Amino acid sequence: MTISQQQPQTDTLWHAWFDGSSAPNPGKMGVGIVLIAPNGGCTEKALPLQRCGCNNEAELRALALTLEMAADAGARSIEIRSDSKAAVDWVNGTDSTEIQPLAGLVAAIREQQSRFASVSLNWVPRHKNKEADRLSRRALGLSETESPAKDRNRKRR
Repeated sequence: MTISQQQPQTDTLWHAWFDGSSAPNPGKMGVGIVLIAPNGGCTEKALPLQRCGCNNEAELRALALTLEMAADAGARSIEIRSDSKAAVDWVNGTDSTEIQPLAGLVAAIREQQSRFASVSLNWVPRHKNKEADRLSRRALGLSETESPAKDRNRKRR
């Protein structure tokens, strides 16, 4: 790995935040993405997915779409943040899932990452992912105060 791959220049670094939701869980899935270009240009996407699945699948599909959007926009180096610890850990290889459909998505995302000179994927607390969360809720037709399944599931633990 070259130095430029380890430490991308800040004037060419893209930033992104993503979130995925399902309501109920499993149920309809929606994704929210915020993509910031090095020049400060911002692209937001709230997209209902035309399929049902669990919240972890929604998170992984949101990440895959984030990478697709960034590559299509010409990004070569990107720093991505999410409040999904599972998605971040699975893709970064610090944890794994034995659920085959999810493992297949993780493998596909890792392949997508090879299109970039550098990709940094980091977990952030939910309060630092508000815009992507707002967009994923909008994709499902939920207000900012309505709780998607991931909120209800977190309270049960």
